[in-house]
Amino acid sequence: MSTPDRPGRLLLLDSASLYFRAFFGVPQSLTAPDGTPVNAVRGFLDMVATLLQRGRPAGVVACWDDDWRPQWRVDALPSYKAHRVAGDGAAGAEEVPPALAAQVPVIAEALAALGIARVGAPGCEADDVIGTLVTRAVAAGRRVDVVTGDRDLFQLVDDAAGVRVLYTGRGVSNLEVVDQARLRERYGVPDGDRYADLAVLRGDPSDGLPGVAGIGEKTAAALLDRFGDLAGVLRAVETGDPALTRAQRTRLAAARDYLAAAPAVVRVLRDADLPDHDDRLPQRPADPDALVRLAQRWGVGSSLARVVDALS
Repeated sequence: MSTPDRPGRLLLLDSASLYFRAFFGVPQSLTAPDGTPVNAVRGFLDMVATLLQRGRPAGVVACWDDDWRPQWRVDALPSYKAHRVAGDGAAGAEEVPPALAAQVPVIAEALAALGIARVGAPGCEADDVIGTLVTRAVAAGRRVDVVTGDRDLFQLVDDAAGVRVLYTGRGVSNLEVVDQARLRERYGVPDGDRYADLAVLRGDPSDGLPGVAGIGEKTAAALLDRFGDLAGVLRAVETGDPALTRAQRTRLAAARDYLAAAPAVVRVLRDADLPDHDDRLPQRPADPDALVRLAQRWGVGSSLARVVDALS
């Protein structure tokens, strides 16, 4: 069962972000005894060990992409992640290097053997799982660290609620702690909610979000500072507020349909229907025999041992 009332900091892992980073950051020369690449497995487990050793959280959840491109987001904005769909005819399949795709089930097996909760939900990305778990944790008075390389999750930052993002842009060994001060310093917005509005206006080519043509990050931040939020910006367009330049009004008006659809795509779910789980940090592996088999089959014994040491 889930344990949202357990005290102490909760660590939420954006699993796909971490194993993609591991795959591209760790040499593919790291292989199992049969020659199969295990660089993503090794890298992912080593990251988890480092995070547990440094943070000593009370709970941890590996959040999973059960649906990397939910249809409801595509219905709202057809360009959403369209450029990342595999070109082999597999409807909706994400273009993932075969050498990585083969390692993802091994990572899932390792998490199960270690006893670390792995949580996904139908029709949801890992971001939605994270958003829901953050909302539940905050309601229970828990502090939360979200580990990710995805700036979209900056929208969850909330100093008062004790929610921060540990951004892996420079690697897990050099995490950037993103709090409201960092959002103000780097993006010119005061909190996570305004960051989501900034993301809508600015757009994000990596997710197929076009943004508003001619409205870059600095201009978007200035508009939000002047008008408060995205709704305030749109009111200014409708009322012909003279604080908007003619070019800004024209560009924002031309993007009216996009601006109506994009917020629901950008903002993560806060109420996803998640399976029951126990988020407590295990003190020992759930299945030591399975760990032995994984270590022998895939040659990842040293990485598994690092995580086990971090648990104990």
